[in-house]
Amino acid sequence: MAVRTPVTFTDDDPTTARVDALVVGAAKQSGTVALLPGSGLSEEAAAAVTDALGALGAEGGTEEITRLTGVAGISAPVVVVVGVTGRGPAPRTEQLRRAAGAAARALAGRDTAVFALGQQGRDQAVAVAEGVALGAYTYADQHGIGKTGSSKAGLAKAVVAGLGGEEAASAQAEVEALVEGVCYARDLVNTPPNQLYPESFADDVVRRAEEAGVEVEVWDPQRLAEEGCGGIIGVGQGSGRGPRLVTLRYAPEGAAKHLALVGKGITFDSGGLCLKPGASMVTMKMDMGGAAACAAATLAIAELGLPVQVTAYLCLAENMTGDLAQRPGDVVTMRGGRTVEIINTDAEGRLVMADGLALATEQGPDAIVDVATLTGACIVALGERTMGIMGNDDELRDTLVRLGTESGDTAWALPMPEELRPSLDSPVADLKHTGERSAGAMVAATFLQEFVGTRGEGEDAAPIPWAHLDIAGPAFNEKAAWGYHPKGGTGAGVRPLVALARSLAD
Repeated sequence: MAVRTPVTFTDDDPTTARVDALVVGAAKQSGTVALLPGSGLSEEAAAAVTDALGALGAEGGTEEITRLTGVAGISAPVVVVVGVTGRGPAPRTEQLRRAAGAAARALAGRDTAVFALGQQGRDQAVAVAEGVALGAYTYADQHGIGKTGSSKAGLAKAVVAGLGGEEAASAQAEVEALVEGVCYARDLVNTPPNQLYPESFADDVVRRAEEAGVEVEVWDPQRLAEEGCGGIIGVGQGSGRGPRLVTLRYAPEGAAKHLALVGKGITFDSGGLCLKPGASMVTMKMDMGGAAACAAATLAIAELGLPVQVTAYLCLAENMTGDLAQRPGDVVTMRGGRTVEIINTDAEGRLVMADGLALATEQGPDAIVDVATLTGACIVALGERTMGIMGNDDELRDTLVRLGTESGDTAWALPMPEELRPSLDSPVADLKHTGERSAGAMVAATFLQEFVGTRGEGEDAAPIPWAHLDIAGPAFNEKAAWGYHPKGGTGAGVRPLVALARSLAD
C-alpha cells in the first residue's frame, strides 16, 4: 500500500559517498548559521557550506531546507542543509528525527542519500534513521487506469553515517521493526473505508500475525453475541458489515510480565443515529487508529523478540445508521454483565472499548493500556499533536507520558477527578455512557475505568494498573506534512507501546 525506504548505517566518510545527496544539519548560533558538530566534513568542506549558507541568507530555522551544489571536498553533487533547532550543542533525538524527516521529504524522487546531521552516538543515529524512514513514507495513490498518481516517489534508499559493525546491525534491526510498525498503522488508517471494514481489517491482521508467528483469534458477530460483548454488537448492528473482535497473543518463553492492549477500531464513524455533520465525517476512516496502533505495536514487539507477553484486543465495528442501529435510550449488556444506557450514538468508541477492557481484565495482566481516537474534547484541550494520557496508576501513566514524548509521540497527563463519576449514573441501567459535557476526555476515561478490574482475591485484590491513551488529535494529520509526519495517518501510539514493552522486559 505504501512505499518503504530502506535505511542502513555506515561508519565510512560521508564526504566521499557516491550518492545523489549528502544531508547535513545546521543551527543558528550567536546570530549566524553553523553546521552541527560531528557531521564528518573536512574543514574545507565545512567552511564552503557555511559560506554558502551565509551568502544565501539561510537562517537555520526549524526544518529549513537549503540546497547547495558543487561544494568543494564533497563527492555528492548536492548538499542538503536542514535546520535543527534546540538548546545546547547536542540536539535532542526528537529534533534530529524531525529534521531528518523533513530532509527525506525534500529528497523525494532521488535514488540515494547519506545523512550526516551531526548525530553523536547510537541513540541519535537511530533517531535520524527513524526520521528518514518515516519522513520518506508515501501512501500509494488510488487512481484509476490511465491516471497519473499525485504522489511523488519517495527517496529510494538512505544511509545514516556514524555507526558500523555489530552496533550498526543491531540498530538497523531495531529501526526496521519500529518503522514497519508505524508504517503499517499508517497504511491501515489511510485505507479508504470501503476497503477497510471490520472483516477486511481482521483478515489483514490475521495474515500479518501468521507471518510474524503471533497467535490470532477472530470473533464474528455470532461469537460476540455468545460471549456477551454487547458494546461491540450494539455499535456494529447498524452496519451491513458486521463487527469483529481480533485477539493477538504473543507469548515468548521466559516472559516475566504480561501487557494487555485494547484498541478502538471504528472503521468508519457516521455518528450513528446522532449523525455527524457532513464535514466531520470526511476523516472518519481514521477512527480505527487505536486498533491499528495496538496491532502494529504487537507485531513490532514480536519482531524485536522482546521477552514480554502481549495480548491485544482489537475492537472493530462500523458505526452506521441501518435499520437495526442502536438508539439513544437503548440499554445494552456489556461483557461481564454490566448494563449501559445509550445517550449519544456518536460516543460509540467507549462502548467497544469497554468490552475489550473487560476481556483484558479477565486475563489478569500486569498492566492494561488502551489506545483510542476517543474524544474531540482531547483535541480542544491539547491540540492536534499531543495525546492525552489518563489512568488509575500514576506510575504507569507518567511512564507512558515520558516514553511517548521521548519516542516522538508527545503526551500529556490529564487527571480523572472523582467528582465526574456521578454524572455517569443512570436511572435505568448500571451506568450511562456519557456524562458532563465539560471535561469530555476525562469523562470518557472515567467510563472506561469502570470496566477495568482487579488482580488477586480477597484482601490481596488490587486494581490492575491501567492507562488510557486518547490519540484523537495526533492520529491523523489533516494539514501539511511536517517533520517525519506525512499528511494522513501518522501511526500515533505505536512507539510508546513498544517502548513500554521494552521497559517491562528490562
